[in-house]
Amino acid sequence: MAATIRDIKNRTGLSLATISKYLNGGNVLPQNKALIEEAIEALHYEVNELARGLVTNKTRIVGVLVYDIECLFVGKMLHHLGLQLHKKGYGMLICDSCNDEEMEKKNLQFLMNKKVDGIVVLAVSLDSGFLAPAKAAGIPVVLLDRAFRDEEYDCVKIDNRTAAFRAVRELIRSNHKRIGMIGSEVEYTGLEREKGFREAINEAGLEVREEYLRMGKHSFELGYHGMKALLSLPEPPTAVFMGNYETTLGGIMAVNESSITCPEDVSLIGFDDLVMTGVVQPKMWIVVQPMKQMCEKAVEMLLSRISKEEEGPALCISFSARLRKGDSIRSLHEVGDFAQKSS
Repeated sequence: MAATIRDIKNRTGLSLATISKYLNGGNVLPQNKALIEEAIEALHYEVNELARGLVTNKTRIVGVLVYDIECLFVGKMLHHLGLQLHKKGYGMLICDSCNDEEMEKKNLQFLMNKKVDGIVVLAVSLDSGFLAPAKAAGIPVVLLDRAFRDEEYDCVKIDNRTAAFRAVRELIRSNHKRIGMIGSEVEYTGLEREKGFREAINEAGLEVREEYLRMGKHSFELGYHGMKALLSLPEPPTAVFMGNYETTLGGIMAVNESSITCPEDVSLIGFDDLVMTGVVQPKMWIVVQPMKQMCEKAVEMLLSRISKEEEGPALCISFSARLRKGDSIRSLHEVGDFAQKSS
């Protein structure tokens, strides 16, 4: 038979009121807390979260709304979120929006119906309208990895524009003048990274050649077909910046399938230090996001809103990304431009 709160009372000698207060998240004397926790472990007592939720109006469940669970970056972020929430005594309910704004709206309503205490959002949408029901209901929301164009919410992200700027500047420092980009024109991160790309090119006094931009929606297919198109140009770029992990993998595969080699014929710099970027040869120059720290901060912000420790206007935390050096950029200082091999 499962242990009950009365079994804890009999073992500790404490009142039901004290034990109930502890189980429902209240503060009790340190010596009483130690007695209760010892009894819970010895009796294998399991908290009835449903019953506790009825008392506290808290489920200790956080909803996580993601744009695409197949994305390896999203999977890594979910890993870090789950670990951090577990440390804090919270469970995680994940909804995949499959890059569909209508599904994103329905998933939000699903999470609200499940009475989640708060929501972490890796959004599909560029605008915040779909979150209006959560805002009206007073459910705390923290955006992760991306922000909105129209309204401020609590947000944890990187400075995408500066990250892209620094990546492209590294190519320029190696005397590359014909620089391409493969990235997104429909997502917050891609739009910000394109701005950084253009700023770096313009600051160096170079021309942004529109035929060197292959823009779409961040995906393996965009990287693959975008790189194929760039390599087939009469005057191809000597270097290419790839705007996210899937795009980077697609671009690398396109290079590997051609007679072009990296970095001898084309220099490459990609985004996100996930497993495959550490396997391919040559070792890639990569923009590295602090994913673990971002997730820890997002959980911290959300729980502070849930507990009412943090109130007031929306906060935005912007982390810096770093460049991991590799062997995929060739300096052209002494050799000048080179002819494209047949692909």
